[in-house]
Amino acid sequence: MSTVRDAPGATRTCPHCRATILASATVCPGCHHHVRAGTRVTAGPPRLTVHPFTVEGHVQMSAGAAAWEYAVVLSIRNDGGEEIGRQVVGVGAMKGSEGRTFTLDIEVYVPV
Repeated sequence: MSTVRDAPGATRTCPHCRATILASATVCPGCHHHVRAGTRVTAGPPRLTVHPFTVEGHVQMSAGAAAWEYAVVLSIRNDGGEEIGRQVVGVGAMKGSEGRTFTLDIEVYVPV
């Protein structure tokens, strides 16, 4: 079988959800669908995944409170403090006694 290895950090588009994912991924971290990698390596042992940081928070509106809008914004900074990525992940509104739980999970992979 021919194998083509991309440089660590190379990206491609998930054919299911259109998210930008790592070229080495065999499963999309966004939609959890298996992705075909063409001639890339897809067989073999599962890749090592580490979760060095996970945080979860819950926002609960008070009963009868006016509606609040929210935007979930993710930004990534390098060691020098420069912003290297910023994306609005989701927006919405909460009214009455509604609540939302937000979870941020960082996944780190060993390239295969």
